[in-house]
Amino acid sequence: MNNVIDSTIEFVKEKLEGAEAGHDWFHIERVWKLSKKIAETENCNLDVVELSALLHDIADPKFHEGDETLALKISRGLLENLKVDEKVIQQVLFVIQNISFKNRREVPENLPIELKIVQDADRIDAIGAIGIARTFNFGGFKNNLMYHPDIEPKLNMSKEEYKKSNGTTINHFYEKLLLLKDLMNTNEGKKIAEERHQFMLNFLNQFYKEWNVD
Repeated sequence: MNNVIDSTIEFVKEKLEGAEAGHDWFHIERVWKLSKKIAETENCNLDVVELSALLHDIADPKFHEGDETLALKISRGLLENLKVDEKVIQQVLFVIQNISFKNRREVPENLPIELKIVQDADRIDAIGAIGIARTFNFGGFKNNLMYHPDIEPKLNMSKEEYKKSNGTTINHFYEKLLLLKDLMNTNEGKKIAEERHQFMLNFLNQFYKEWNVD
């Protein structure tokens, strides 16, 4: 399976060359490493975890006109070409299809541990110092306002509302990032998320202090 992992890494690096910096190869690499770290504390299929982590953002719908099937097609094509067992392919595709924050209300119950691990790793990369950097990078990519005192966060958005949202970058903390700590699945994920969550709260306090100059 090492050759499959190596080939997948090369495929993802090539496919994501030039991608938006919050969803590029380095994001994938961080999620992959975090997934392996969390997997050490769980009874799981490591092959499924690694392949899912490497392929989870191979075609993020927000960069492909909302197409939620493209990543599944690309991933299946690659894994079939690499002669990966069909059962493993189906498990990987299930993770890719159900990992997203915006799809959290649509996923089935009793999720497999492999999905829980990769989901935790992906969400951990969305918080803390890296999460702050990614959020402001994407806000700039979309030309969103950093902050506007009169624009309130939109809480409990539906999937469609979330996909269309062009709110401020600071509001995104309240609409998503600060919610992630309590959505962690694994004990290791919860432990890592706690520190990063506190870092974001400290950042927001400092941000408001600097914004509201007397």
